[in-house]
Amino acid sequence: MLYSRGVFINRCFDELNLSAPDLVRQIHREYVEAGADILQTNTFGANRVRLAGFSLTEKVRAINEAGVRLAKEAAQEKAFVAGTIGPLGIHLEPLGPTSFAEARVVFREQAEALIAAGADLLILETFTDLNEVREAVFAAREAAGEGPVVIAQVAVDDFGRLLGGTSIETVVSAVNDWPVDVFGFNCSVGPKAILEAVEQAARYTSKPLSAMPNAGIPERVEGRNIYLSSPEYMAQYANRLLRAGARIVGGCCGTTPEHIKLIVSETRSFQPRQAVGPGRAAGVELAGAAHVKGLEVGARVKALDPVPMAQKSTLGAKLAAGKFVTFVEILPPRGTDASKEIAGARLCAESGIDCINVPDGPRASARMSAQVTCQLIQQQAGIEAVNHFCCRDRNILGIQSELLGSHAAGVRNLICITGDPPRMGIYPAATAVFDVDAIGLVNIAKNLNCGLDIGGNPMGSQTALLIGVGANPGALQMDEEIRRFEWKLQAGAEYVVTQPVFDLDLLEGFLKRIEGTKIPVICGIWPLTSYRNAEFMVNELRVPVPAHYMERMRRADSGDAARDAGVAIAREMVARVRPMVQGIQLSAPFGRYQMALDVAAV
Repeated sequence: MLYSRGVFINRCFDELNLSAPDLVRQIHREYVEAGADILQTNTFGANRVRLAGFSLTEKVRAINEAGVRLAKEAAQEKAFVAGTIGPLGIHLEPLGPTSFAEARVVFREQAEALIAAGADLLILETFTDLNEVREAVFAAREAAGEGPVVIAQVAVDDFGRLLGGTSIETVVSAVNDWPVDVFGFNCSVGPKAILEAVEQAARYTSKPLSAMPNAGIPERVEGRNIYLSSPEYMAQYANRLLRAGARIVGGCCGTTPEHIKLIVSETRSFQPRQAVGPGRAAGVELAGAAHVKGLEVGARVKALDPVPMAQKSTLGAKLAAGKFVTFVEILPPRGTDASKEIAGARLCAESGIDCINVPDGPRASARMSAQVTCQLIQQQAGIEAVNHFCCRDRNILGIQSELLGSHAAGVRNLICITGDPPRMGIYPAATAVFDVDAIGLVNIAKNLNCGLDIGGNPMGSQTALLIGVGANPGALQMDEEIRRFEWKLQAGAEYVVTQPVFDLDLLEGFLKRIEGTKIPVICGIWPLTSYRNAEFMVNELRVPVPAHYMERMRRADSGDAARDAGVAIAREMVARVRPMVQGIQLSAPFGRYQMALDVAAV
């Protein structure tokens, strides 16, 4: 409604409670005049996480208090006022860095502000993550105390599942044990999906149910999003929702006062066929939920035992046996011809190299996919490949799909990385995704290894992916680097590959800090090609290179001399790190595979 009144989509709609109170109040009044029994405050995104995107974190309380006040002024005791709380808009653990405890604190802050301002009840809506809605529910109950009603609503897809595939049965099984008075569904793709969700939920719970669907899926009309489900259609579905067991009905996105007016008209003639126990909503009696039909909520299928590391791949077997391994890095081709890369991989295989490590769009460049390059190398060069897998270009659905495909294609070795942002490459206007970072990616891969999808649902089969991660012994903020490394281990990392190392003191310091982890460490070694290349490492890649190595490269008076000096330095590094780590990863600068092999022959 605010959007239809000319408010730009990039505005903070919640902040309008402060800067445009008359507009917000007027919209509330229109819903009251249409016959609404409950008004939702304009506070869906008024938590400190979302408000931080607009530099408004210091106004959390003011925005929520104003939201309640404006709704109450419009209601004039003709309707109840529900303090509205939406998701944080970020991933929680295990897919993101925000812990459950941190999320609960944020939700409680908003809930306390809404209750203190006089909200009659709280509505938690449009949640797609079962863990997140749990934290919101407990935060709301802690803030509200015993009295006010708490309604928790989730959004489902066409198949009646939450994002990640969590089933309604699983959701209801959890919600039944939570301190929530009403459970329901909102938003989603329209009335049909919400009706089917209510029909399923009514089989598993005796809690009152709510249903507030979108007015269909929006269409782009002359540059604006228009919802095309008519008031008549929504009213028909309100009747069906009530018959299916819903006791609170309304609408979400695209639902105008005209929609509510016809829904009210439809519901006035409706008589519930059965009431199972009274509910409460800020002092008003509600008919109970539909009768539970005696169906037991099935116990959730347990995760499968993961395939042992030694059985996942040849690399996994070598690492599990404590053998020293050597990788050579080969970049994917820029075009469709991978013959040079395959020839290089074949040369490495003949020289006794264990694996070819294939980066995923290094330096945000557009190249053949790393997975396909790995497949070609394994099929045509006869050597196992390690697939760099980055989060930059894929949402969590695409990540799961490609990991499943990687397993099916026989590419079982991974290095999970966050990925370079597009601005580092030659296409800085390209859009990055970053649904999760490397920690979340490891969690997804581990789930798949246990036969579970990203929603924690059984898939009927499991992957056998060997999960590697990256680490930087020369990180400027080493405490943060160690903290993230420990999270990667907790998520399921099985081995780690470091950034290129030249300063042995840094490597020793890093290894000492992680010595209790007992995880195989593969040390990155980069043969320098010139003094300019050494300067690039120091000043652009931020890889520390000791002064004496810089001086050796500076003194090289020809290309061949510089190459020989770079190989000599790398060979010295390999000899020194060999007793300290379980393997090395050698770069082949500018496709010079022989340089890497010259270093490996120590």
